[in-house]
Amino acid sequence: MSNLLHPPLRFGLVGTGHWARIAYVPALASAAGIEFAAIWGRNHQTASELASGCGVSAHASFDEFLRSVDAVAFAVPPDVQGELAVRAAEAGKHLLLEKPVALATRDADALAVAVAAAGVASLVFFTAQFQPEVRAWLAGVRAHSGWLGGSGTWLGTAFQEGSPFDTPWRRAKGGLWDVAPHLVAMLVMGLGQVESVTARSGPADVTHLVLRHEGGASSTVTATLSAAASAEFSEVYLWGASGRSVAPTEYADPAPSLRTALRELAANAAAGRTDHPCDVRFGRHVGQVLAEAERQLAI
Repeated sequence: MSNLLHPPLRFGLVGTGHWARIAYVPALASAAGIEFAAIWGRNHQTASELASGCGVSAHASFDEFLRSVDAVAFAVPPDVQGELAVRAAEAGKHLLLEKPVALATRDADALAVAVAAAGVASLVFFTAQFQPEVRAWLAGVRAHSGWLGGSGTWLGTAFQEGSPFDTPWRRAKGGLWDVAPHLVAMLVMGLGQVESVTARSGPADVTHLVLRHEGGASSTVTATLSAAASAEFSEVYLWGASGRSVAPTEYADPAPSLRTALRELAANAAAGRTDHPCDVRFGRHVGQVLAEAERQLAI
C-alpha cells in the first residue's frame, strides 16, 4: 500500500565527471525506493554516453531534464551547482547537494531562500555524516558534556600527478573549500555552531583554522590537497572531561553513504518534511565559515 501512496522518487543526476561516475551513478542505480531516471550535463554528448550505459534518459535542455524528475542529485563544481540548484528548487524539485553548496555567501543564501520558498526537501552530502558508525559516535559525544575542544586534519593528495580529483575548481580553491568542509561539519556536529573563525595560510594550499563554537568550546582545522601520498591522512577528535574521542574514519567507497542520503531525502519528500541535520541551512553555515576564512586569507 505504501508504494501505491508514495511511488519511487524519480531522481535525475546533474554531472558527468569522475565523482558522478564513481559515487552517484552506482548509488542512484542501487538505492532502494528511488528511480534513477535521467542525466544532464554541460556536455550533452558525454551525458548521452553516460546515460546510455545506465539505461536512463539524457536531456540537452536543463528545463526538459527538470520536467522529467522529482529530485535532482548534483555532482558538479560548486560554482556551477549554485545557480542550477536554485532553478531546480524553483521548479519544485528536491535537492541532494554537494558540499560546498556554493562558493559565495550570497549564492548560498539565495539557494537557501529558494529551497525554503519552494518547500522542497534538501540534503548536503557530507559523506561521513551518512555513515552509521559516525552517527553512533556523534550520539555518544552528545550524551556527555564537558567537551572543551576538538581538532580536524585532512592531508589530501588531489594535487598529485594523475589524480582524477585534480580539477580546475580545486586548483583555484584548494583544501579550504574541498576537504575542510567535511572537517568543519564534523566539529559543528560535535561542538555546536561556529561563532567565529581565525584563518592562517601555510605553504601551497595549506590552511589552518581556529574555530570558536557556541558554548565556548574551540577547535582547530588543518586542510590541504598538496600532501604527498606518503603523508595522506585524515582524523577528527574531540577532547574534554570525558577524555579524548576519535571519530570513525570515512569510508573509502562513498556509495553506501550516498545510498543512505538518497533514501533519507526520498523519505523526507514523501513525508513533506524539509528539515534534516544536513539540509541546505547546515550547508550554508559551513560555507559561511569557509567564506570568512577565505576573506581573512585574502587580506
